[in-house]
This record gives sequence, C-alpha cells and structure tokens, in this order.
Amino acid sequence: MNQSIERLLVLYTGGTIGMQQSAAGLMPASGFEARLRAQQALETGPLPSWTFRELQPLLDSANMQPIHWLQMASVVRDAVAQGDCDAVLLLHGTDTLAYSAAALSFLLLDLEIPVLLTGAMLPAGSPGSDAWPNLFGAMRALQAGQVHGVQLFFNGVLLHGARVSKLRSDAFDAFAEAPRKRLAAAASERPPALLPQRPAQVVVLPLYPGVGAAQVRALVASGAQALLLECYGSGTGPADDVPFIEALRQAHRQGVVLAAISQCPGGHVDFDVYATGSGLRDAGLVSGGGMTREAALGKLFALLAAGLDHAEVEHWFCRDLCGEMAD
Repeated sequence: MNQSIERLLVLYTGGTIGMQQSAAGLMPASGFEARLRAQQALETGPLPSWTFRELQPLLDSANMQPIHWLQMASVVRDAVAQGDCDAVLLLHGTDTLAYSAAALSFLLLDLEIPVLLTGAMLPAGSPGSDAWPNLFGAMRALQAGQVHGVQLFFNGVLLHGARVSKLRSDAFDAFAEAPRKRLAAAASERPPALLPQRPAQVVVLPLYPGVGAAQVRALVASGAQALLLECYGSGTGPADDVPFIEALRQAHRQGVVLAAISQCPGGHVDFDVYATGSGLRDAGLVSGGGMTREAALGKLFALLAAGLDHAEVEHWFCRDLCGEMAD
C-alpha cells in the first residue's frame, strides 16, 4: 500500500466537471480552484493538502488529441522532478477519459507516484451532480494509499487505467473495466522510460464487411506509423481478400507496425483458432491479446513516440507492461 500523500497536485484539464453554461452550451471554464476550495470547506473528514494547476487551454475532452497526452505527462514529470508532488489528481472530461488514462499508464510507466483521473457526468454545482463525490472520493482514495500507478476513480469505484472503457453516456456508472480475457504473461523486464522523442501517428481501422485494400493504402499514405486493426471475434478478417492482405504486407514492409485487437466488448485475439486469423498474422499483424482499443492505442503511441524501432515496438506491444494484457 502506498504511504499517505503529503503533496497532492490537482491538475485541471477542463471537462464537464468544471463547465459552465454559455450561449452555445456547456463549455470549459476557469476559476475552478476557488470553487473547489469553497466546497472543500463544507466537506467532513480529513482531506489532503493540495496545489492546483490548470492545463491551458482548458478542453472539452471531445477535443483531446495525443499532443495533450504528452502535455499532461510532461506536467506530471516536471512536478515530480521538482519535488512538488507525491501524487496527482487529474480532472478530465469523460468523453476521452479512458483514452487518456490508458495513454498515461504507458507514458508514466516508470513513475512511482500514484496518478488518479476523475471527472463528472454533470457539472459541479448542478442539481444531483456527481462532480464533488467523484472529486473528493478520489482525494480520499489517494489519501488512504489505495491508488497504484495510473487509475481512474468514478462513481465510488477505483478502476485500472489501462483496462477501463466508457460504456454509457447517460449514467453515473459510465465507466467499467472491460470484461476481456487477459492471458499474456507479464513481461520479465520493462522497456526503458517511454520518454517522448518524436511525433507518433497511430490509426485505428475497425474491420467491417466491405473494408479492403483501398482503406489500408489510404491510411498508410496519410503517414500512419502504426495501424491498429479492430478485428472480428478472436482476431479474424477477410484473409481471402488477396489485395487486402497484400496491402497489409506492403505496409509492414514499409515499416508500419500492424497490430490486432478484438472489436468484441469481451473479446481477445487468438490467431490460432481460425485460418482467417492466422492469415492476418502471416501478413504481419501482432496480437494485442485482450487489450481494449484505448489501451492498444495508447501503448502503440507511447512506444512509437519514445523512438523505439519497428521490431522493438512489436516486441513490447505483445508483452504485458502494467496489467493491460495479464490479470
């Protein structure tokens, strides 16, 4: 169990939790620190002392981009290096909260401090809002030493940062850990710190009846360094489509990392079950096992941004680094 925290950094990135009404609808708003301190004065029981920082510009998380993952990771690393914090509470919009939790799980893989993300389905101050219960519940979880690595706190539940997905858009229990088989062996070693060295472009391609070589070629031509295929079932796809398979082979020869996950909510990849799965493996795809889309995307991004070469990315992608592939 982690020791009780003494220097909590509250990093506010925007999101519904701090939004206020405008003529165009709810929008991120500054001034949340004052509202938070005023509400804390009404809370019962001890809470950790904290400092507050706003990430600029504040975002509706529907506008979240990978560059913002790097910005958040940089703020956390700098604060730790300067001795300003021994824990981080990151306030974030819910639309892409699971994506950011997954990405930070890998971008901050080497850090020892707990990083906890939370947000709200209704703005703070709205009747019946979940904002303050989520925020102060997260603070109490950190204070109690219950948080390990990167996690998410929502609706009273602690969730694994690299396993969580948003399953509902209209309820307080919007987040859950996807019920996937995670059968990979934990890596006996870890990669070096995944410090960003270069831009990285990862593209997700869900398979569907009608997908073909044209889609693969277009994505590769757009500059994709990795292509994450959301396959059918246990990792199958149109292996009898010769142009499609050849487009994948050509992409792999060009240095594009090809990875596979299952598009089934409870699925996992096992290329050995069907010939249509082994055909994809033979074209160059590597298995993401039971990883979610959020975890696989964030992992590929972190590995590529760290400057690892094609073979190194494939090697580490297939190995469990923080519980994303192994129970």
